[in-house]
Amino acid sequence: MTTASLPTPLFGNSPEALDSPSGNRLPQALEGEIRKIYQRSPLYTRRFPLHSEPLHWSCYQEIPALSKKDIVENGHTAFFADYSEIERGLQEKRFEYESTSGTTSGPMTVIMEDGWWVAQTARAYLAHPQLAQFAGRPYRKCILAPVGCSSNLCPYEDHPFPHRYFDGTVYLNLTSDPFVFPETEWDRILLELQATQPEVLEGEPIYLSLLARAALKRNIRITSLKAVILTYGKASLQHSRRIAEAFPAPQVDLYGSTEAGYLFVGTAFQDDSRVVDANAFIELVPYRGLDDVFQILVTTRDREAMPLLRYHTGDIVRRLPHGFRLLGRERDLYFRPDGSIVSPSEIDTALPADFACWHYSLIQTADNRWDFHYVADHVAPKTVAPALAAMLGTGVRVNAFRRRFIAPAASGKFSLLKPLAR
Repeated sequence: MTTASLPTPLFGNSPEALDSPSGNRLPQALEGEIRKIYQRSPLYTRRFPLHSEPLHWSCYQEIPALSKKDIVENGHTAFFADYSEIERGLQEKRFEYESTSGTTSGPMTVIMEDGWWVAQTARAYLAHPQLAQFAGRPYRKCILAPVGCSSNLCPYEDHPFPHRYFDGTVYLNLTSDPFVFPETEWDRILLELQATQPEVLEGEPIYLSLLARAALKRNIRITSLKAVILTYGKASLQHSRRIAEAFPAPQVDLYGSTEAGYLFVGTAFQDDSRVVDANAFIELVPYRGLDDVFQILVTTRDREAMPLLRYHTGDIVRRLPHGFRLLGRERDLYFRPDGSIVSPSEIDTALPADFACWHYSLIQTADNRWDFHYVADHVAPKTVAPALAAMLGTGVRVNAFRRRFIAPAASGKFSLLKPLAR
């Protein structure tokens, strides 16, 4: 196939975000953003010089995708013509920095202009009816998430409660791994939650699930809540149900990353996630020949420091009639011998209706052997292991183990599904 005959790329954005181009021309909004990215960062000119003529799809598809490995290996300084100006900006609080997990070869440093994170969060809120009510007005929010998620964005040092209250937001936890929080720590967190009376509770799903367990144990209710935001990690339906038992407010799934910002927002477990058009263009790349399953390439919008162009996040999505379902990271998905995909959604569907847990992790130990670790108040019904084995495929055996805790990765993140590395 010649470059000229490549099909026009698919995008997850709404039609309004991509104006109708003429012929093979790029939509004006997308071309304009690409031109701005080239002007702001010399990295892209070094990777692929851009001509001055109007851009066509064939040229767009020649622009190499940017990976996390590329960012780690080139270093964050490669995005800037004069990094000494950025260093001065960091000292003067015109820029912020963040360190995120990056790749196995090392962490990724992210530079962002002051105010960018707050602005893109507001745009994400406006993209969902349950969150739009909080955009542009003061409101109280509590966050419970891995301390590594945040650096200077989410202060987490061991300060007393009033000093962890910033612009209406309270950062609840002081350490990572909620499974090792002593009861006195849950007492403190719940006391601060009661004192704050937040309208929004935001957090990593496992943290919020264990918070729900602590709240139910103490018979504590937070009646001020109007929304629960599931973010920072992949939620299971088990997490969602346990959280709802303690905090019966509408749940919203807000997906993104430190380096790219918020990209998708939707009502939790309703398969209606949509692209946050004001934050990014999301290119959909067909994945492994599966119907309506895609890798995503992200081009950020209105980003001055470290703009991303055709950025390969490693995330896989499924397109459904009313929106998208975020399946998870490619490395965390399992593929049956027939090529069909297994994600946490398939696990949730397979689990029997009479099973309930606070957290689980399905771990592959051999080609046809899996261990199902779960944290629950009661031993799982005997039907759980056979149901999971049937879901995984013919000849598969699953052993179920009830645990007191399931340890996170060094980054503080948890995995619901751990296939063998291939």
